[in-house]
Amino acid sequence: MGKFFGKWFAFSHVAAGFIAVLVGYSSSAAIVFQAAHAAGASPAEIASWLWALGLGMGVSCIGLSLWSRSPILTAWSTPGAALLATSLVGVPMAQALGAFMFASLLIALVGFTGWFERLMQYVPKSLAAAMLGGILLRFGLELFVQLPKQPVLVASMLIVFLLTRRLLPRYAVAITFVAGLCVAGMQNVLQFDTLHLDLAQPIFVMPVFSLPTMLGVGLPLFIVTMTSQNVPGMAVLRANGYATPASPLVGSTGLLGVILAPFGGFSFNLAAITAAICMSKDADADPTQRYHAAIWAGVFYLITGLLGGAVASLFGAIPHALVLAIAGLALLGTIGNSLAGALAHETERDAALITFLVTASGLVLFGIGSAFWGLVFGLVTAGIGRKQ
Repeated sequence: MGKFFGKWFAFSHVAAGFIAVLVGYSSSAAIVFQAAHAAGASPAEIASWLWALGLGMGVSCIGLSLWSRSPILTAWSTPGAALLATSLVGVPMAQALGAFMFASLLIALVGFTGWFERLMQYVPKSLAAAMLGGILLRFGLELFVQLPKQPVLVASMLIVFLLTRRLLPRYAVAITFVAGLCVAGMQNVLQFDTLHLDLAQPIFVMPVFSLPTMLGVGLPLFIVTMTSQNVPGMAVLRANGYATPASPLVGSTGLLGVILAPFGGFSFNLAAITAAICMSKDADADPTQRYHAAIWAGVFYLITGLLGGAVASLFGAIPHALVLAIAGLALLGTIGNSLAGALAHETERDAALITFLVTASGLVLFGIGSAFWGLVFGLVTAGIGRKQ
């Protein structure tokens, strides 16, 4: 019995899963609210959107991680939500949900046919590591950006992290998070008095398939989700040494989107940033056991989905500086490993460095984010190097 609890209820697994969900929601939940408001959603419909998103991410994290024995984290498409926040204005809700279903159908098609898998075979591991490093760099930098804004809070968290990293490395992130909450409580900046617990009620809306909306909203949502989310998400897996097949992962997230679109589940995809938290040594020193952290993330996603409208008030109660600081600290090891893997091979170093710099720059071209362009520039650089 003790071995069972030690395997499935390890504190480091639970903590990594919780922090991954905390970072995911606090960094982009507001964008989802904006997207729902743009579609004219009522408060009850917004709660239904959060229910669908939480359910989809929870089921996929738990199911795919158990199936693959790898830490598979899924997420909503944050760039997709940002796209919807501007493109759904004036679009009837039923047509918006039809566009969501259309985008998810395309994701499922690309996944299950193996097209995405074949694409990822052409990405060298050094470039995948460089792209991951570029994606996560801003989180590491944000730790020190927040330092002068909240010096006592951030400095105390940094000191606790460095000490526990040496003494209790497996629990360093969790202990640091608790220490941050204690300091924030002493500073009286926690706002838990605004919390309210309400169970979400799913609301079904029959999708309407409008060709202009599918092409104007659904197709861009598909492109943004694949290039800005699934490509980096798969690169994170590869950079951390997991050879899990891409096709069933991407295809399954697309299928979930088809099922949950009528309730507001606008898109599901592989996670990159939050996945890196569950793939770090802080989650487990043994890479084969880190999938338990992803399962716990799925459990917390299910809880946040069920609570629906209470989620916003929960994450709004925690200081933003605390969330950014714990994210930066949780990802320090992953950033270091990514840079080491990216620059390990001298023949690929130029291409990896270009990939890292472009990804970290935040470059956006034609509405597509820097992670995709970092990979493109890196592959072009690698191709030119091979021809010389």
